[in-house]
Amino acid sequence: MLTFEPDETLAHRLDPRSKLAVQIGFAATALAHPTPRALIVLSVLTGLLLAAASVSLRRTLVAYRFALVILVLAPILSGLTLGPPWFDRPAAVTSGLASYRVLLILLVSAAYVRSTPVRASRAAIQRTIPGKPGQILGTGIALVFRFLPVLQSDLRTIREAMAARLGTERSAIDRASTIGTLGMTRAFDRADRLSLALQARCFAWNPTLPPLRFSRMDYPALVLAIGLALSAFY
Repeated sequence: MLTFEPDETLAHRLDPRSKLAVQIGFAATALAHPTPRALIVLSVLTGLLLAAASVSLRRTLVAYRFALVILVLAPILSGLTLGPPWFDRPAAVTSGLASYRVLLILLVSAAYVRSTPVRASRAAIQRTIPGKPGQILGTGIALVFRFLPVLQSDLRTIREAMAARLGTERSAIDRASTIGTLGMTRAFDRADRLSLALQARCFAWNPTLPPLRFSRMDYPALVLAIGLALSAFY
């Protein structure tokens, strides 16, 4: 599960706004340049960003295992045809490069999640986007970061409970429908409890957020973000 972990890495010491800028620039470049040469350069950069946040590649891939299944299946399904030659290799390669780009973006986002507290992310968004739109977006992202791990824990508990009751003996459709139904029920229950908790704590649209300040280490990150964003146009 990807969550914030306190540490003293380089990424942890950066301002969240500079890290968001690097993410946006990286995503723009990855989507604009699907060539193998560009992806090799972006792969090296991804490795450096993961190292800067001390992110375990194995743990990250395990956390993204469900997304990885889709990314692996996409090229195979894209290459299948209903007639000769039965498998379109160029289409599969194109889809494979697209899947790899998405994987790189997910890995970079993992470095951000591990190195940035939720309150700092909200502060960065609300101070970058002024007014009510920034408040709504910041609040939404903060709730998502806090809500998703809880939902993942509920789904894991449901799966473990089914396995303990020999639920693995059922068909795949039966297991999926049971997990989906119970998962949705838990999600709605969690949402109701969250709404009640927000009311009990006098939820504020504009709370006192942690102070943000650029340091000397942020300027190279901003230069990298600008360079990545500009490279998307060339």
